[in-house]
Amino acid sequence: MSRALRLTQLQQLLRRHRRPVAGQVLADALGISLRTLYRDIETLREQGADLRGEAGVGYQLTPSDTLPPMTLPPAEIDALVLGLRWVAARTEPALAEAARDALARIAHVLPAARREALRDSGLRVGPSRAAAKVPPARLQAVREAVGSQQRLKFGYEDAHGQRSERIVWPFALGYFDEVPMLAAWCERREDFRHFRLDRIRQVRVLEDHYLVPRATLLRRWQKAQGIAPDWLDRS
Repeated sequence: MSRALRLTQLQQLLRRHRRPVAGQVLADALGISLRTLYRDIETLREQGADLRGEAGVGYQLTPSDTLPPMTLPPAEIDALVLGLRWVAARTEPALAEAARDALARIAHVLPAARREALRDSGLRVGPSRAAAKVPPARLQAVREAVGSQQRLKFGYEDAHGQRSERIVWPFALGYFDEVPMLAAWCERREDFRHFRLDRIRQVRVLEDHYLVPRATLLRRWQKAQGIAPDWLDRS
């Protein structure tokens, strides 16, 4: 891990806590020594972070202008909390961690009253039935291939137990309650296909990118399926 990335992660760790955090806890979370942690803390202070505390007491990052101050009404706070908690509970560790970091960053720049409302929200997400069916590494590989627009190669077993090898152009990943589903252009079928991630085996992200932009594939697929664009597609 580069030092720049480690400093960013240290800030994220501090944002998650409203009270001082022991240096050893931070060092253990980052996989570094206490001596290295103290150097990193001084570096953040030199860069302008309002980082209070000392060895033996703990450290706390106070709100700053890292992000512009914002005020959100209660309904928007509820929407953020529920959405990010859903991601944290229903996706693979890397994306779940990103959701927790995003929530911590947003909380960090809210006024105190709104920050408490966000942290004390009573909205919760129940356990996912899909979590035990798809290995996190597989889910992360597919999600990242969608984002990077890279071809995927994998073995697939359909509902009748028939197995086949597929090379696809992944452009959308649906997080359904029962199981995540991949929408992709299948080179073998020369058409759009949907793949349950619990039936995918030995997934491999190929080095080359597919030829048609993901946004174009998504629009063609929506048209073929009779799916209207959602509010984000239209914005």
